Amino acid sequence: MADTKEQEPKQAGQAGHTDPGATPQGQEPEAGDVAAAEAPAAPKPKQKDKQKEKQKGKKPAEGKPAAAAEPEGPPPEPAPPPRLHEYYAQRVRPKLAQQFGLTNPHEIPKLVKIVLNVGMGDASKNPKALEAAVAELGAITGQQPVVTRAKKAIANFNLREGMPVGCSVTLRAARMFEFLDRFITIAVPRMRDFRGLPTDSFDGRGNYTIGIKEQMIFPEIDYDKVEKIHGMDITLVTNAGRDDTALALLRELGMPFRGEAPVAVA
Repeated sequence: MADTKEQEPKQAGQAGHTDPGATPQGQEPEAGDVAAAEAPAAPKPKQKDKQKEKQKGKKPAEGKPAAAAEPEGPPPEPAPPPRLHEYYAQRVRPKLAQQFGLTNPHEIPKLVKIVLNVGMGDASKNPKALEAAVAELGAITGQQPVVTRAKKAIANFNLREGMPVGCSVTLRAARMFEFLDRFITIAVPRMRDFRGLPTDSFDGRGNYTIGIKEQMIFPEIDYDKVEKIHGMDITLVTNAGRDDTALALLRELGMPFRGEAPVAVA
């Protein structure tokens, strides 16, 4: 009897004890509530992290220089067009079209480019002379020259393929007209015993080549710094296609040909 009395209060105590997390009887949890309870809450973004990301985005990438600040003040004015170019467009073109009866404006001859070439056979033996020629040609034209190299080997001249043999420059557009203007008005009159340029130096396609014996005729050359006197070839390339139209073009531009009075360029 005593054992039965002791077990009854224990069972009563177990029946009266309730789990705080357990659901009450008669109220079963729904599926949505269970999923919401089991899903972990999403972490809220911190404001400090956002500020750090903004600051990182403002900083320039490592290894790349920051963009240069725009210069203050008005933008620089464009350079004026060459004087000889304006003279060609205003006077030479209409005169050539009337002289040769050219109705199509694309048929009127014009300058395409000017090529200056300096040949030095001893460039491989004397590299300093080649460097001086490159510097002088750059000062004359205002453009960096290109060192020309041999295309094939010639045993009689002790020449191998790829060896330097001189330098050259190709001028177009504004620099072409500026150089031609300085060459006609300043350099040509300084030639020794000058009596005019020959008229038989055309190649049959409207291109004219002049040979110069000394580079001293150009005012950009300093006499005291000249190491070696050398000449150069100047080729004026046109789109004329014929020698007579090319001759008329150069004559109107002011080239002083032999036996003719040069045309004054206004």
